[in-house]
Amino acid sequence: MTRVTQLNHEFVEHVPREMKDGVVYVSIPYHTVLHKCCCGCGQQVVTPLSPAQWTLIFDGETVSLHPSIGNWNFPCQSHYWIRQNMVIWAGQLSERQIAVVQRQDMAAIQHHFSEADEDHETTQGALPKPPPKRDGLLTRLKRRLLGK
Repeated sequence: MTRVTQLNHEFVEHVPREMKDGVVYVSIPYHTVLHKCCCGCGQQVVTPLSPAQWTLIFDGETVSLHPSIGNWNFPCQSHYWIRQNMVIWAGQLSERQIAVVQRQDMAAIQHHFSEADEDHETTQGALPKPPPKRDGLLTRLKRRLLGK
């Protein structure tokens, strides 16, 4: 297994069936960044983009992800940062440290979605109701021709 230290990035809608080593695939429509684990194990790493999970920075030439990538559920348990298309290796965490990080991640996700639900509820009443859906032209013509 060869560790990757330099990455390339590709903006895609859909991730290709065969992902290349050392390539970070960014799908803006699906709010997701994917790549093969940088340790060389070949595992597919999925990083959902959201304020509670990962954020992507594209500076016009390179990509960075925040926070770090911790592949705790992979056999390799690799841990690294992606900064300006470079892999910066981080130290291995203990099982206890991993559990703490996972609890913090879960709490951040729950907090994010509970705030989103509250925002939706408070703005729900303020939004105008959409106009009633009208039948299409063909449906109206058929109705006229059939006398319905």
